[in-house]
Amino acid sequence: MTFELDSLVRKNILGMMKYASARDDFSGSAKIYLDANENSYGSPAGGKLNRYPDPLQRELRKKIAEERAIGSEEHIFLGNGSDEAIDLLMRVFGEPRIDSIMILPPTYGMYKVCADINDLAVLQVPLRPDYSLDTDTIIQTAVTNKCKLIFICSPNNPSANLMDPASIRRILEETSSIVVVDEAYIDFADAESWTKEIAAYRNLVVLQTFSKAWGMAAIRLGMAFADPQIVALMNKIKYPYNISDVTAKTVISALRQSREKENMVRQIKAERSRLMATLAGLPFVKEVLPSAANFFLVRFADAAAVYRYLRERGVIVRDRSGQMHCGECLRITVGTPDENRFLCETLEAFGKEKA
Repeated sequence: MTFELDSLVRKNILGMMKYASARDDFSGSAKIYLDANENSYGSPAGGKLNRYPDPLQRELRKKIAEERAIGSEEHIFLGNGSDEAIDLLMRVFGEPRIDSIMILPPTYGMYKVCADINDLAVLQVPLRPDYSLDTDTIIQTAVTNKCKLIFICSPNNPSANLMDPASIRRILEETSSIVVVDEAYIDFADAESWTKEIAAYRNLVVLQTFSKAWGMAAIRLGMAFADPQIVALMNKIKYPYNISDVTAKTVISALRQSREKENMVRQIKAERSRLMATLAGLPFVKEVLPSAANFFLVRFADAAAVYRYLRERGVIVRDRSGQMHCGECLRITVGTPDENRFLCETLEAFGKEKA
């Protein structure tokens, strides 16, 4: 299907003037900076916290492009978590009270929240009971409703499964929608990232984050990989200094420690296998669903009772029983060996008390 980006963008966004900050107007180096109304005396905390950061995070984007083997940093948008990228995509492409987005429940809840905030209709095409994509219905619904954005979480949250690449490729090729593949958990999967395909599909946006495998949820840094024109539109409407200099320097330092990150991922995957196998052997566990993430779903005979028992003993998991296809399911994040051991011992104690 023919893809015309400009036809999807809100007309006021295409025509608006971008706000130019002081660091947009001048991005080089100088002896004295008297252009940004900063406190020239510095900060009580020390360092250079008195200076505004680079609004386009040029050095950091270049480092990420190298680490992710992306052709150019022009393909990368950085946001305050992936949630900022999700919100900006809706602002760029979604005309309030006119346009629609599509979500595939059960899935990440912020897609709908952002759509509601931006006053966009939400089309819901549920995943099949095995959490796979209902590809034909997705395509038909998107084309019929001229849907602007389709959000595909892969590995999915809460079901932890990867979506079929052939199905995603069909959606990219047979709709005129922007297809957003959310890969927050891709580092824990044995699969290629869709970032390899951004040059092939102008309507593809891939979301990733430093919150999960990199273990830096506190600094709030998300990434969107896309056609440079989409990235430029997102940068056009973002807040001027959305990524702090502290965050940028922390991530640049972490990128030099990529081997440590890979070691942590290997440990998490090994713990995931051991933990899932142990839980599968408990008599009150009905099913442990496969996982390509750092969490997995467990279907219990009585999920509410298990949740209460764990909470009373200081172990907090997520009850997902209210979500589609997730009846009696708890979502369990893979912890450290000691945490996982305590979880298993607590569940075994639950089983003995209920026997």
